[in-house]
Amino acid sequence: MSESSSSPSPAPLFHEKLWPAWWIWLLVLGTGAAGFVALAPVSITAGIVAGIAVVLLLIVLLTVSTPAVTVTADSLRVGRATIEREFVGEVSGHRGDDATFQRGRGLNATAFLCLRGWIDPVVRIEITDPQDTTPYWLASTRRPEELVAALDSVRA
Repeated sequence: MSESSSSPSPAPLFHEKLWPAWWIWLLVLGTGAAGFVALAPVSITAGIVAGIAVVLLLIVLLTVSTPAVTVTADSLRVGRATIEREFVGEVSGHRGDDATFQRGRGLNATAFLCLRGWIDPVVRIEITDPQDTTPYWLASTRRPEELVAALDSVRA
């Protein structure tokens, strides 16, 4: 057997898609119903088509725009941002009031943010790259303890 010229990507130590909460999908259905109601007086068929089109469009937009958090042995990817693991410093998970503080009064304006309003916990990831002016990344996650453990495992 011959070796492939491209090396396989390392298996993720942590992976999470930040999917919208269940109530966001209810809003999608409600918006589709509004599309139906707006055009139903003109024609029931037009109302049905508009309602379905609105729902499908919103499903596509939400699906395409859903970021992922992925940790491998070599890198960390949060949404569209990627950094090598060697530049990841201290990592801390936050829930409840502490997470609210991190997203609000405790937030540094130059931090990189990947926040979703329907996900309360956040993880603060220090960036140690001397050429990067971003002090830390703040990312939403439903599993902050697992993300912190995955980031700490490689450093140890």
